[in-house]
Amino acid sequence: MLERTLRVLEYDKVKEQLMEHVASSLGRDKVRALQPSTDYDEVVRLQETTDEAATVVRLRGNAPLGGVFDIRANIKRAKIGSVLGPHELLDISSTMRASRQMKNFIEDLAENGPELPILLTYVERILSLQNLERTINNCIGEGGEVLDSASDKLRTIRQQIRSAESRIREKLEGMVRSSNASKMLSDAIITIRNDRYVIPVKQEYRGHYGGIVHDQSASGQTLFIEPQAVVDLNNTLQEARGKEKQEIERILQMLTVEVANDAELILENVEVLAELDFIFAKAHYAKKLKASRPEINNERYMMLKKARHPLIAQEVVVPNDVELGGDFTTIVITGPNTGGKTVTLKTIGLCVLMAQSGLQIPVLDGSEICVFRNVFADIGDEQSIEQSLSTFSSHMVNIVDILEEADFESLVLFDELGAGTDPQEGAALAISILDEVYNRGCRVVATTHYPELKAYGYNREKVINASVEFDINTLSPTYKLLIGVPGRSNAFEISKRLGLIDRVIERARGHVSTETNTIDNMISKLEESQKNAERAWEEAEDFRKQSEKLHKELQNQIIEFNEQRDNMLLKAQNEAAEKVEEAKKEAETIIRELRHLRKEQLANVKEHELIEAKSRLEGAVPQLVTKKQKQQVQTAPQKALRPGDEVKVLTFGQKGQLLEKVSDKEWSVQIGILKMKVKEKDMQYISSPKQTEKRTLATVKGKDYHVGLELDLRGERYEEALHRVEKYIDDALLANYPRISIIHGKGTGALRQGVQEYLKKHRAVKSFRYGDAGEGGLGVTVVEFK
Repeated sequence: MLERTLRVLEYDKVKEQLMEHVASSLGRDKVRALQPSTDYDEVVRLQETTDEAATVVRLRGNAPLGGVFDIRANIKRAKIGSVLGPHELLDISSTMRASRQMKNFIEDLAENGPELPILLTYVERILSLQNLERTINNCIGEGGEVLDSASDKLRTIRQQIRSAESRIREKLEGMVRSSNASKMLSDAIITIRNDRYVIPVKQEYRGHYGGIVHDQSASGQTLFIEPQAVVDLNNTLQEARGKEKQEIERILQMLTVEVANDAELILENVEVLAELDFIFAKAHYAKKLKASRPEINNERYMMLKKARHPLIAQEVVVPNDVELGGDFTTIVITGPNTGGKTVTLKTIGLCVLMAQSGLQIPVLDGSEICVFRNVFADIGDEQSIEQSLSTFSSHMVNIVDILEEADFESLVLFDELGAGTDPQEGAALAISILDEVYNRGCRVVATTHYPELKAYGYNREKVINASVEFDINTLSPTYKLLIGVPGRSNAFEISKRLGLIDRVIERARGHVSTETNTIDNMISKLEESQKNAERAWEEAEDFRKQSEKLHKELQNQIIEFNEQRDNMLLKAQNEAAEKVEEAKKEAETIIRELRHLRKEQLANVKEHELIEAKSRLEGAVPQLVTKKQKQQVQTAPQKALRPGDEVKVLTFGQKGQLLEKVSDKEWSVQIGILKMKVKEKDMQYISSPKQTEKRTLATVKGKDYHVGLELDLRGERYEEALHRVEKYIDDALLANYPRISIIHGKGTGALRQGVQEYLKKHRAVKSFRYGDAGEGGLGVTVVEFK
């Protein structure tokens, strides 16, 4: 890529925004070195890598990249024999711990969640150096101090130091607390000079304590004296401190040697951490931009859905649809300099550069982009003072450079082509330059304010006009790109709204040719027609969404009603059964009492009378009608049942239509929106369909009056895909489909897993399986309904 192209498209500003999301200086170095790739396979791999990291960020929010340091210089010093300091060793330990945690994090997530094949290849390169990490941490504390536990010798030396210090302080404190201390000492304190313990003695009493003078106050009235009584103890202390220093040096030397032994492994871990920091920075940047992964093709075709400029705040940027390389290879954006055209050019260019850098781009799901070998951009009114070039000359220098290298694998962006010179000559040059790059097969987007180029798109195949919408009422551009509608001058309308008198405007209109006025009127009508079409489409889309919502609510209400009805029926049956059981128990009690009375000869009751009485009691028990044992009516039809016959399902008390016979005694019956199996004995024949009438058992009228047998989710974001699955299954059930196919692709497996988890919980799903070899294999799930 040309450095000038990256500069004028503000690629560096994108890298600055990306830099905000790195966790270490290692990642910052990777961002600084970032350049768009021109290799198709590499771009695909970069996009897949970023998408895996974006999946991790979506599921876990972040990756454990804290505690990573750039320790490469320290490792090189260790290899050549330099002794590393405690803080340098701590940085190495911290980085090794971060690499170990990152490896465990990715492996655990991949084992229990989405497929992360690319990230796994990175962490497989990480070798855990936990022994080195543990050795460093056992020797050096968090503050960088060498710990007593580093060696037995160091522990012994420090015990000697503490013992010597204690004895020195004890002797000096005795001197400070003595009766004449207040007279001879400037202050009752013990202090340190030249690493030796001293006391502040007044000048006139310097000979009282003897010893060595190490310092004096600014006035000379106080001398800091090491009394003779502690000189030997201080000597012992200094000797012990010297031994401590030597032992610390030995320990640091030993740790440095261990680091040098593992130097190559540590550097490999650092390199992997740098890559992972960079990859997850791209994922976090995509989340901030609300960006998505584009499909990458090698067909020089791009389709950007609702593309946004990444450097403009999301609350103010206007998204636009851009398609290039299909029905047309050149877009000529015409119209006056009212703003928006340059933003559109930069949006297209930046989206291409970002995609080829492995960054997700600010577009909707389903967007496509291709890999260009070169991106050329001539944007901005540049003047070269050093070369004494005008704006036009500067443009021409850039265009000459572009024409030397542009080919069929190039994207060319021209801003205000031919501007800065005579209008007629500028327009002629613009047409000639566009013809040149068009004939080379380049993909071209150009802006111009020359009216002569409005006809360019009509006279050449695969060239289309476009414009940026301008709101006459607010006298400002809306920044909305109108494909297929050329721009028109708004000078008369703007002047009129600004207060210019009518006769001046009408006189000006008279100087404009009839042909120009006709073209402007045609463009105005095109703009109005496009606005009306878009408005009608938006209204239809809103109506469709409302209908879907209403349909879903109605379906839920029907299911809830059926469940409540079944529950109430079951409850009534249980209550009735309890009443009957109570009546039977009461009858048995009465019979037992009567028999007891007869045995006691208190009543003359014969046995047959008791039996007769019991029979009457049992006959009085009401016969319960259960859900599957309703009162027998005409269950046997007078004629053989056939598909299409209308029947009454006795177990539900509902009318339905026969779909097909599933066994000798069972039929598949459509009852409203539900389909179920019913035995022949539980149905009552009502009527047959008229022969002249073509009955459609289930008709679903959606947007296109048709429900496909398969749903393609490839390229969809996770949440939107599950919403589409839910809607599609509802439509398929209404259409009475026994089987459907859901195409989710192989990919990372996250979408496939999400779809199958949803299917497990759906009450209408009987079973599901992966597709056969001829059905799409692991990229397709085939669903059977109940």
